[in-house]
Amino acid sequence: MRRFGTLSFGHYGPLGGGRQLTAADSMLQAVELAEGLDELGVNGVYFRVHHFARQQSSPLPLLAAIAARTRRIELGTGVIDMRYENPLYLAEEAAAVDLLSGGRLALGVSRGSPETVVRGYEAFGYTGSQDPRGADIAREHFDLFLRAIEGEGLAEPDPMSPFGSGTGAQRVEPHSPGLRSRVWWGAGTIATAEWTGRLGLNLMSSTLVSEDLGIPFDELQARQIDAFRAAWHAAGHVGEPRVSVSRSIFPITSEQDAMLLRGGQDADQVGIIDGVRSTFGRTYAAEPDVLVEQLLDDAAIRSADTLMLTIPSQLGAAWNLRLIEAFARHVAPALGWEPTTS
Repeated sequence: MRRFGTLSFGHYGPLGGGRQLTAADSMLQAVELAEGLDELGVNGVYFRVHHFARQQSSPLPLLAAIAARTRRIELGTGVIDMRYENPLYLAEEAAAVDLLSGGRLALGVSRGSPETVVRGYEAFGYTGSQDPRGADIAREHFDLFLRAIEGEGLAEPDPMSPFGSGTGAQRVEPHSPGLRSRVWWGAGTIATAEWTGRLGLNLMSSTLVSEDLGIPFDELQARQIDAFRAAWHAAGHVGEPRVSVSRSIFPITSEQDAMLLRGGQDADQVGIIDGVRSTFGRTYAAEPDVLVEQLLDDAAIRSADTLMLTIPSQLGAAWNLRLIEAFARHVAPALGWEPTTS
């Protein structure tokens, strides 16, 4: 692990005791936290995307706001649900954010997470799927998106147009030449990880893996990473791809931390989610020296170059900044962390 960042669900809503976290609060606190992380040298700030839920659903405007208030930190998603996306509009938006940020966008996409509604992408107008979870729509949308950000001409010019669009098929604009190398696919299985490698994308793997091989979660995830890298090199891609894994990790440095954080899920779990038998990773909550020992023993963290820390956004920017600062000072250096300095 050389890099780490935060992965936020962006939850908002009732907090108990008559308190309320609004959607505006959630986004403004995300910008505030990103500014603090940028100063600490934390490498990235990433957001999960869920539609029809009190969470982040349209992350690119938020990332543009963060880009305007930060200098170094990578801005990303983990992940955008391609079932819901207009591929060409997403290509335009993503290129705009990438250009505005100076090439700091890490765009994570996939078929998406389990939904809170039934086939919500159909309400967005994307119908005709032959797959019960819409995977075919996601792949079709992603294929067109990838062609768009690669600069392929996708529409014929109108010779009668007064705007002089040129000759030959026209690409969508704006175009960011480096964006293709910063696209990630969120893979839940070894087969999908291999497909990601063949396509020359970067790999995101979450705290949930959509298979159960009877081995610990970190070893299962490490197998996915190995399969991904083997497929990448077999396909003849140059360079080295990036790989991220996410974990729930909480350094305990005070009595308040202990009260809030102890007693979580301290072991892997296996269950059915979205109709698939899946493996869920454990939560790490301990004093820094114990965390270092535990995380050095995590096979997937050892293999990945980027670690994403899931954070409880409902606790506010100040609390999360203190949490991440404790990780940066007392845990990350022992794992091989290299802060972003330029």
